[in-house]
Amino acid sequence: MSPFRLIALMCLAEVIGMVSVFTFPALLPQFINEWQLTHTEAGWINGVFFGGYSLAVPVLASLTDRVDGRRIYLVSAALSALAALGFAGYASGFWSALGFRALGGLALAGTFIPGLKALVDRLEGTARARAISFYTATFSLGMSLSFFVSGWLGQSYGWQTAFTTAAAGSCLALLLALWILRPGSRITRNASPAHLLDFRPVLRNPTTFAYTLAYTAHMWELFGLRSWLVAFLAFCITLQPEGASYWPPATVAAIGGLIAMWASVGGAELALRFGRRRIITFIMFSSALMAMAFGFTAGLPYHWVAILAVFYLFLAQGESAALHTGVILSAPPALQGSAMAAQSLFGFASASLAPLAMGLVLDATGGGTTITSWGIAFMTLGAGVAMGALLLRRMADKLPAG
Repeated sequence: MSPFRLIALMCLAEVIGMVSVFTFPALLPQFINEWQLTHTEAGWINGVFFGGYSLAVPVLASLTDRVDGRRIYLVSAALSALAALGFAGYASGFWSALGFRALGGLALAGTFIPGLKALVDRLEGTARARAISFYTATFSLGMSLSFFVSGWLGQSYGWQTAFTTAAAGSCLALLLALWILRPGSRITRNASPAHLLDFRPVLRNPTTFAYTLAYTAHMWELFGLRSWLVAFLAFCITLQPEGASYWPPATVAAIGGLIAMWASVGGAELALRFGRRRIITFIMFSSALMAMAFGFTAGLPYHWVAILAVFYLFLAQGESAALHTGVILSAPPALQGSAMAAQSLFGFASASLAPLAMGLVLDATGGGTTITSWGIAFMTLGAGVAMGALLLRRMADKLPAG
C-alpha cells in the first residue's frame, strides 16, 4: 500500500471511530435539562472522558515501543463500541454517565496515539512527518463529525440513537484498521527503554519537555472550549429576539472543527517554513486574546457569535499538529512511544480538568445565566494557554533551533 493511501485510510478510520468522543458535549443542554445536572456535574462528565484517557494512555502508548500498535488499536476500538452501547442502554443520570464516559476515554487512549504509532511505524522519510501532521489534524474532522452527527441524531431521534450510531462508527473503524494495518507490514523496531512507565529519559530532553508543557496548555484551552461551546451557544440563543432562525449550536461546533482541521495542517506547514517555536507561540498568544473576550460576546447577534466561535476554534486548533510534531521528532526513535505517552498524559490530564474548572466557575458566578458568568469562564481558558506560550517562549533560549 502506498504511503498516501495508507495515511488517507488510517485518517478515515480515525474520523469514523471518533463519533462517540463529543456526543455528550454535543447534547449537553439536553442532558442538563433531562437529568437536572448542575454545571459542575456536567463538567465532571465532560472531563472524566479525558480523565480516563489520561489514566490509560501512559501504559498503552508506551507499549507501542514494544508491540505493534495495531493490536492495541483493534482491542480499544471494540471497547469504544461497548462504551457507547452501554451509555445508550444504561446511562440514566450523573453516576452511570460518569462510568461509561470514563470507559470511552480509556478506549480513545488505545486508538488515537497507538493508531498514530502504528501508522508511523509503517512509513519512512518525509512521509512520517506528513503522517503526524495529517493524522493529528484529522482529529478535528472527527470532532466535527461527532458534533454534527450526534447533534442531528440527538435532536431528531433521541440521545440513545446518537450513542448507538457512535458505537457503529467504532465498529467500522475496527474493520477498516484490521484491513489497513496488516500484521505482515515491515516495522523497524528500536531498543525499548528499561521501564514501561519511566518518562524521565523523555522529560530530560529539554526540547521534548518544552513542547510537552506547551501541549498541556493547548489542551486546557481546546477541550474546555469543545466541551462547553454548544452550551454557550444555547445560552446565546436565549438572549436573542423571539421568532428568529438560528444555526444549531452543534452544527456551528461541527463547522468550526472542520475549518480548524485545516488550521492545524496550515500551522504545521508554517512551522516548517518559519520555525516551530515562533509559529506556536504566535498562535497561542492570539488564541489567548480571543478567549479573554469570547464569553463577553454572548449579547451580540447570534450569527456574529457563531462566526466568532468558528474563528476561535480555528485559532485554538492552529498549533496542534506543530506541537505533536515537535514532541515526536525531538525524541530519540527508541523513545517516541514514551514521548507520545508523556505528551498525552500531561495534555489529557489538563483536558480533563478544563471542563470541570469551567463548570465550577459558571456555578460560582451565577450558574451560567449571565454574560459575565460566561465571560469569566472563558477567561480561565485564555489564562491557561497564555501561560503555555510564556513557558515555551521563556525556554526557547535553551532549545536548539527549529
